[in-house]
Amino acid sequence: MDVEKIIEKGWEMVLEFGPNLIGAVVVLIIGNWVIKAMVKAVTRLMEKREVDESLRPFLTSMLGVVLKVMLVISALSMLGIEMTSFIAILGAAGLAVGMALSGTLQNFAGGVMILLFKPFKVGDYIKAQGYEGVVSEIQIFNTILKSIDNKVIIIPNGGLSTSSMVNYTAEPLRRVDWTFGIAYGDSAEKAFEVLRRLCNEDSRILRDPDYIIAVSSLGDSSVNIACKAWVKTEEYWDVFLDMNKNVYETFEKEGLSIPFPQMDVHLSKE
Repeated sequence: MDVEKIIEKGWEMVLEFGPNLIGAVVVLIIGNWVIKAMVKAVTRLMEKREVDESLRPFLTSMLGVVLKVMLVISALSMLGIEMTSFIAILGAAGLAVGMALSGTLQNFAGGVMILLFKPFKVGDYIKAQGYEGVVSEIQIFNTILKSIDNKVIIIPNGGLSTSSMVNYTAEPLRRVDWTFGIAYGDSAEKAFEVLRRLCNEDSRILRDPDYIIAVSSLGDSSVNIACKAWVKTEEYWDVFLDMNKNVYETFEKEGLSIPFPQMDVHLSKE
């Protein structure tokens, strides 16, 4: 008799929960197939839009996890399981984890923003967070620079993505600015002539846009002459250093002196 009651009770449960169970299983199977199709479609879209390769796995993984969690919650709710408390607990746990890992999550979000919007790329020379150097690697949490004296600099992406940054190599052309001082009494026109000749002799200095030479200021010990010229970005430092050397060697030959800081002291007898 007890066995008959158990079988009867079992049939009642099957009849009551069977359709919901079958529906939940069908939802899981179809939903899993749809999620895979969506992830593949998003992957193809990112490839078409040329999203950075190092970013694609993170975005597709996050999308897959979020969609599968939603799918499981939907299937459980079809079985009549109350999900309100479960979702509340899950949200509280997520909030606690998020607060504990706030710095790490900020760096992760910063890395995603950098890889998406590309304010710089590997090989660029940048200045940020008080450091400057060549970008050697863009990771999801940090960006790694190498300074000109071969130091390795690791900058968290969180601050890097939200603060000011200078990219020196983003454009194909860059302007070189020099300031050369001549002594009071020397001919400014003579200095202009020498600088024009030096600029014309250097094939790396562009003519379009053309260079500019002018008196920039009257200093305490010198008349300061500014020379501004455009060059290819990769030739910036070579041109800058060569011009300094050439001016130093040529000014003296042309009768122009480069003064050092000095002060006149007048003594009087009372």
